[in-house]
Amino acid sequence: MEIKNLRYFLAVAREENMTHAAETLHVTQPTLSKALKSLEDELGKKLFTRHSFSIKLTDEGMLLRDRAEDLIAMADKIEQEFISLDDITGGDIYFGLGESYQIALLAREIKKLKDRYPSFTYHITSGDTEQVTEKLDKGILDFGVICEMPNKGKYEYLPFPSSDRWGAVMLKSHPLAKKKSIRVTDLIGQPLFCSEQSWNIEIPEWAGERFSELHLEGSFRLSYNASMFAKEGLGILLTFEHLINCSEESDLVFRPLSPKQETKLYLIWNRYQSFTPIAEKFLAQLKESF
Repeated sequence: MEIKNLRYFLAVAREENMTHAAETLHVTQPTLSKALKSLEDELGKKLFTRHSFSIKLTDEGMLLRDRAEDLIAMADKIEQEFISLDDITGGDIYFGLGESYQIALLAREIKKLKDRYPSFTYHITSGDTEQVTEKLDKGILDFGVICEMPNKGKYEYLPFPSSDRWGAVMLKSHPLAKKKSIRVTDLIGQPLFCSEQSWNIEIPEWAGERFSELHLEGSFRLSYNASMFAKEGLGILLTFEHLINCSEESDLVFRPLSPKQETKLYLIWNRYQSFTPIAEKFLAQLKESF
């Protein structure tokens, strides 16, 4: 299976039009059609359903699209790594980041490295632990930042200097906003928003035997999206401090959970991973700083 054909396939899947995809790729339409036919013959599956003015992916095409995106990302990363092997002053580093105010510390270290090596380039994707570790396991990322204790059998890790404090974000007009802190009993009967990961790990740890009395109204991967629902009065968001604007100008307030609940943040990378020179420099710099 040729990488070139996968790139052609992804372009057609994105454009949903052979002519537009050919123009984007700077190839002729017959060349593109031949490549896609070769891919379908190789896989023994029909990848597209052709209509009068558009092309749609079949179920098999959707599966290939998901796999091809990872394969292309990996191919690009491998190519860049080999280019960077002889370049000790530049290169690329790929990060997958969870949500935390401590990401500012990572950004500060990236800025320091960028100042020393201006040709250094970094790439950022965001997600929860499941999304970050999946990409890390596939080799698409060099480093991940997650909000739970790493699997020591799979990853090396470096803890961030501080912890993230948990709390409840709600409208200023909400009755619970008058409290200085929020207990489990305060949340019983309230519609709650939280990430699925945290609802299964941190919140049961905090709520203890009364966790079963709490009601998850909806789960979100991004706290900002959940805050929009809290802003409409649809419920209370359980999240880290500093992620949501709860300033005087905001309609929302943050109230810490009681007893205090905190979560550590970790920089992780695969065991026995081979780094490019710039990635090794960054890790050494981070270890010294942290």
